[in-house]
Amino acid sequence: MLTQIKELAEAIAPRLIDIRRHIHAHPELSGQEYQTAAYVAGVLSSCGLRVEEAVGKTGVVGELTGRQTDPRLLAIRADMDALPIQECTDLEFASRKPGVMHACGHDIHATVGLGTAMVLSQLEEELSGRVRFIFQPAEEIAQGAGWMVRDGAMRDVSNIFGLHVFPSIPARSVGIRYGALTAAADELEIFIRGESGHGARPHEATDAIWIASQAIAALQQAISRTQNPLHPIVLTIGQISGGRAPNIIADQVRMAGMVRSLHPETQALLPEWIENIVAGVCQTYGATYEINYCPRVPSVQNDVAMTQILEAAAREAWGSDRVCILHEPSLGAEDFSVYLQDAPGTMFRLGVGRADKPNYPLHHPQFEADEAAILTGVVTLAYAACKYWES
Repeated sequence: MLTQIKELAEAIAPRLIDIRRHIHAHPELSGQEYQTAAYVAGVLSSCGLRVEEAVGKTGVVGELTGRQTDPRLLAIRADMDALPIQECTDLEFASRKPGVMHACGHDIHATVGLGTAMVLSQLEEELSGRVRFIFQPAEEIAQGAGWMVRDGAMRDVSNIFGLHVFPSIPARSVGIRYGALTAAADELEIFIRGESGHGARPHEATDAIWIASQAIAALQQAISRTQNPLHPIVLTIGQISGGRAPNIIADQVRMAGMVRSLHPETQALLPEWIENIVAGVCQTYGATYEINYCPRVPSVQNDVAMTQILEAAAREAWGSDRVCILHEPSLGAEDFSVYLQDAPGTMFRLGVGRADKPNYPLHHPQFEADEAAILTGVVTLAYAACKYWES
């Protein structure tokens, strides 16, 4: 089976490069992936998959039926949206849309998903069960997975595979992580309300800006002394606004940020912990507060059994020297975790690091992916799917 998969993947490799370059040159922002979705649906239909469009607003679902001797349904997820970044590469197929770029590799993800569907469609009679391909919009705003789930993309799914490119891993290699792969990311908004006054008479006012600064400092300091250091938390206040004039003490400040954590039990404690810190500061200095805490996406927790299947497939396909066991998680967020609330699964890192150019990080205007990674991703996912039915 592995030999067949490699031969089929190599035969379509030029076509996959064309697909990737088309998607890369025509990026679309989250929730606006209309052309990308139509293109993906066309490729899936040409392979004989049963295709459903407009799932999760601009998502696409394609399904192979297999022989159905096994009742399990395996899902494979790929995302499609781009970022509001002006591309600064010299690629011939660089973005043709000003201010929009596939700087996170979703063009690679979509291509690998399509390539896997193309390969498995030619092996459908040898698949014991169904395979559902989920092409998701709006990952970059962490909403697309929820849209897809609400529209039934995970209905009857037993397990799921996903991938994400990683420029720090060389192309043609695969990164495997057991347990937590990415962090939970929650949105935080804090209002501090004091009392306005003249800058020359601060004792007659309640300075919301100064109190807000004390709240920020208290939150950052308290993390190191009240939270388990083995359960990391990163609290970032990325926006702060308040005040009306240089000589007037501000009566209100708005702060907004993100809170990231790896462990579900830690995430559950954070809203109350943050409120207690802010409440203490405000009470001390005579201010009031309002906190809006919005859980955004949970942590990606890779299932052990599914990760073992993926690791075994990658080692058999490429050899142990091209499989990296990742010993540390990322504190970035991924809404693949939303699917894992419905079915166990795993996400792997697909190496896209180039040997001939500097490797810029994800979300960088000069990010480039080595296209050799596409074949690696297709073979790894297709073979993992076949091994899944043997498990």
